[in-house]
Amino acid sequence: MKTLAVSTITQAVKTLCVDANLHLGDDVVEALQRAIPEESSELARSILSQLVENAQIAATDEVPLCQDTGFAVFFVRIGQDVRVDGDVGEAIQEGVRQGYQEGYLRKSIVGDPLRRTNTGDNTPAVIHYDLVPGGQIEIRFAPKGGGSENMSEIRMLRPADGIEGVRAFVVDRVRRSGGNPCPPLVVGVGIGGTFEKCAELAKRALFRPVGARNPDPFYADLEEQLLEEINALGIGPQGLGGRTTALDVHIEVFPCHIASLPVAVNLQCHAARHGRVML
Repeated sequence: MKTLAVSTITQAVKTLCVDANLHLGDDVVEALQRAIPEESSELARSILSQLVENAQIAATDEVPLCQDTGFAVFFVRIGQDVRVDGDVGEAIQEGVRQGYQEGYLRKSIVGDPLRRTNTGDNTPAVIHYDLVPGGQIEIRFAPKGGGSENMSEIRMLRPADGIEGVRAFVVDRVRRSGGNPCPPLVVGVGIGGTFEKCAELAKRALFRPVGARNPDPFYADLEEQLLEEINALGIGPQGLGGRTTALDVHIEVFPCHIASLPVAVNLQCHAARHGRVML
């Protein structure tokens, strides 16, 4: 059995926190670049070009892409053949503390939702765990900005609402959001499960690279249909008009109760930051 030191986890998380906030992934940058010549609006083309330039400046000068360096969200897959010599959760929290402090990243977390005192180190992080076969630990991280998170929503549809009900809800959620979540967006959609599982699916969907389709052709087709409908809304980059309201739509699904059809929408701004490490 493989033994992993908690210090290794902490160092990896620290690096992820800094790198994800400074370097926008190639998948997102390339999607922004592809959108520029497809825009008929001169203003939209200009905004998209500035977003690409912003990403280049952030990477070159090693400064955050956005002043909102996000809530630290993790999806962690722990192999059953890995032994850790301490507390995995605390190792991740310590990595967030070190990353946000030493990386001079904004600390955005309050310790209590109603008694709002900043924790000062961007902890606690939100961590989702999966126990899987194998001898490695996979850590995926995303700094989730507050503006786009505030535009997210879950709805318990009726099974009779079917696919048309899902489509109407997702598109309407984006329409009602307007420019608030800083488009162009990545739209994460969770369908099925229970109330809380549905929301987790929508968050998990945002970790998929832009352009990566759901492996089920039925849902891959629905992703493309929703992307087309959303971009027909005319909201455009930063809400100032154009066809690039979203860069992509990602759907994750889970079995659900015969009486239920839960659907969640989790919106991600144009700074669709994420990172991954295997230990």
